[in-house]
Amino acid sequence: MHEYPIWEVGPFNIDLSTFLGIIVSFVVVFVLARLAVRNLSVDNPSRMQNFMEWVIEFVQNLVASTMDLKKGRPYIALGITLIMFILVSNLLGLPFAIVTGHQEEVTLLGYPVVSEATISAAHGEHGAEVVWWKSPTADLSVTFGLAIMVFVLTNFLGLTRNTKHYLKHFVEPYPIFLPLNIIEQLAKPLTLGLRLFANIFAGEVLIATIVMAGWFGIPLLAAWQGFSIFVGAIQAFLFTILTMVYIAQASVHEEH
Repeated sequence: MHEYPIWEVGPFNIDLSTFLGIIVSFVVVFVLARLAVRNLSVDNPSRMQNFMEWVIEFVQNLVASTMDLKKGRPYIALGITLIMFILVSNLLGLPFAIVTGHQEEVTLLGYPVVSEATISAAHGEHGAEVVWWKSPTADLSVTFGLAIMVFVLTNFLGLTRNTKHYLKHFVEPYPIFLPLNIIEQLAKPLTLGLRLFANIFAGEVLIATIVMAGWFGIPLLAAWQGFSIFVGAIQAFLFTILTMVYIAQASVHEEH
């Protein structure tokens, strides 16, 4: 199996493949957004403008399905950012990865990236085979980072915009349910992050296994790649709509 470049800076271990994947995802989303608004036209819109208008309309309908659109309009930009970033990140898997073989330690600014221990543990004839980027959402730290961001945002909105009803729902229908309601609240970011990570990571593991089969795995790889696009889109949709549901429950609805 392939290794990932871990930049060991003091007590910190930074996965460069994840970091590079995040940068690539950011650049792709930024470029798509800029191309969509570069030459806006009412009479003759470009394909990119039509695509972005479709995304905006899709997210707007998604928000409207969870809360009153007048109250949910400020969250449309958040929804667009989430669904585009997660979708692009989900698709940056092993088929686009750069793999290099290393028989000597690789360093960056004096700190090891491919350590001697990693090379000695590898059994390939080219030493350690290192993948220099992967789907960021195949890293648990990224999906949990997104989930914690949503968790902090929803609780902040609940406490500041719907304080009375937000706090009241923790003791409903009876005060004895307080521990269960707290556990439910804490479980939301856990399930949100794990669901996204598990689906994308499992897909990349299967792709890596198919690639190891060589030419015999090409038909299966092509079929799985098509299915992976579907899975990536579904997971981006689920993460975004659940975010809007949590925001609506915390800051908009008076009854939960």
